[in-house]
Amino acid sequence: MTAPRTLPLEFLRIFWYSAVVRIPAGTPDRKGHAVGFFCFGKDYWVDTLYVLPILLFSVVVHEVAHGWTALRLGDPTARDLGRLTFNPIPHLDFVGSIAIPLLSLMSAGQIFIAWAKPVPVNPLYFQDRRRGDLLVSAAGPASNLVVAAFCAFCYVLCVRLIGPMENVSEGFSTQAATFVTRMFGAGITLNIFLAVFNMIPVPPLDGSHVLAAFLPTEAAERFRQIGFFGIIVVIMLMRVAIFRDSIFAIVTTIRMPYEWLIHVLL
Repeated sequence: MTAPRTLPLEFLRIFWYSAVVRIPAGTPDRKGHAVGFFCFGKDYWVDTLYVLPILLFSVVVHEVAHGWTALRLGDPTARDLGRLTFNPIPHLDFVGSIAIPLLSLMSAGQIFIAWAKPVPVNPLYFQDRRRGDLLVSAAGPASNLVVAAFCAFCYVLCVRLIGPMENVSEGFSTQAATFVTRMFGAGITLNIFLAVFNMIPVPPLDGSHVLAAFLPTEAAERFRQIGFFGIIVVIMLMRVAIFRDSIFAIVTTIRMPYEWLIHVLL
């Protein structure tokens, strides 16, 4: 029997803008460039617009990574259902990918929530179900770290082509180039955040599958039964300052090698 990996809210995304601002919007490097444009401040709509394209791409890569890993482990379900594609349409959920995000943007509140359709995985195909679930679950966050590296290289390329953004002259073409540069800069921090957030070991996030793989069978089954209620737990945790600050401290730490890479390449 084919079943989705988790509940429909599997790819929940929660961004507390007030918390995200704690990560510097632009960390100057040794040559005066800025790294990691991921800040929601006064220019809310501008900030949101240049984040959305890379967010959509990151969501798709995340989901494809789940399905591709499952295929490598013997499960063709995602492939047979047309989910191993970088075309975002098959991955979109009307409510979670369109309606709720638009409502979040229109309200301009402190929470941005969105999700995509969960990739269907049939664990019965796996020779070792624990190992298979572990690898498939970890593939999503790991893919976000790879996308972060991709964004870093693209950011360097953009800066080399157009120069530091503070020196860019006015004009539509230069504004478009600046938009793309900021998008890739935001993509670095964004994807690291998605990887860390998804590894929180609370159902239905990917981290819960990783944790369940190390629990005794009975305990793992009870743990998975938390299901949808885990979303409430995650929301409550992200409202706790110590927990939230810890998440963003981890994000900042993981971002350091990416910043070092940019420093070297620039």
